[in-house]
Amino acid sequence: MSAFFLRALDVLHFRGNQSFGDPGSYGQTQRLPWPSVASGALRSALLVRKDLKPTPRDGWTEPDPELGTPDCPGRFTLRGWTPAWRKGTHLERLLPLPADLVVQRHGQELVVRKLRPVSLYPKLATSTPLPRVAVLAETRRIKPESGYWLDETGWAAYVRGESIPPQHLVSDEALWRLDERVGIGLDERRRAAADGKLFSLQALAPRHDGREVGYLAETEGAAFPERLSLRLGGDGRAAIAEAVSVDPLPQPDPDQMQQARRCRLVLTTPGLFPHGWLPTGADPAERRNDGAVRFALHGLQGWIVAAALPRGQVVSGWDLARWRPKTALRSVPTGSVWWLELDAGIPPESYAKLVAQGLWDEAQYDGDPRRAEGYNRIAFALWND
Repeated sequence: MSAFFLRALDVLHFRGNQSFGDPGSYGQTQRLPWPSVASGALRSALLVRKDLKPTPRDGWTEPDPELGTPDCPGRFTLRGWTPAWRKGTHLERLLPLPADLVVQRHGQELVVRKLRPVSLYPKLATSTPLPRVAVLAETRRIKPESGYWLDETGWAAYVRGESIPPQHLVSDEALWRLDERVGIGLDERRRAAADGKLFSLQALAPRHDGREVGYLAETEGAAFPERLSLRLGGDGRAAIAEAVSVDPLPQPDPDQMQQARRCRLVLTTPGLFPHGWLPTGADPAERRNDGAVRFALHGLQGWIVAAALPRGQVVSGWDLARWRPKTALRSVPTGSVWWLELDAGIPPESYAKLVAQGLWDEAQYDGDPRRAEGYNRIAFALWND
């Protein structure tokens, strides 16, 4: 596996999937763009180094061992994609806050609290089809805080099922500032500014308060040089990718999960699933009497009994090979959590295989281009409350 620290040389634009470009429109930026943004930038840089044309029309018809073809990806895949910051030689990932964590402000202090799956009173009707509901028990209502990330120490505590001290939270403001800019539409025929086509957009400017702020891309299946120049995000802004050495994300001990016979499944990149909000491997047609959904993938088997998911998103992108937008797909956001009750006798290697391959079945793994782009990546966490 290779890892690269992506550092912007200019401001960045990550516009997401919102309509943009009409007169008076306002283009908001994403802090963490889709993983396909990173995989596309790295893949394009590798195309240049291999002197491969980007489209079949230009002559790219023979499969490359690493990149495959536009229709069928090769060995190259993105395994991880997170913000990161570096001080000296120490580089640290910053993980999106999982959906079962809530940050609240009590006076001047931040407190991190955890949702717990509970069985509600039987006559209390809800929209969830699962037997348990993830709830936050509290004596008074407090609006949650937003815009926070977990550092690696906080993430390690999370996957062990421990409480998370607030010093392991990192705010958006510590990483980036928003630079609002005004643009003018052009009239191609007159070669001048078009009438009434002013628009504004957000640019993302990394802060430099003693640390370098960027992104960490973890890849496998392709050989890259130690340093690359990239076009990253909207308008192809310049960035540098430097090879770095990082440890794998902390994962709980499989023996602990198997002994407890339950775990949490956490999305670390957006999910594209055939059954909507249910992860690949879930069979909505197979249910227990209490409504739990059967899950079986890469040797891991059990029952989904609860879920905590943010509002769904739409993922698309630009298809360079066909010079057209990619099909828009409904996605499950990064940080979504499912609680699983596990079957007995699961081999320990099943946990590692699911992390390595992500939430893709065998047919999708070999034939879906989105797999190489880094979607459907997961981590495990203990469920011990």
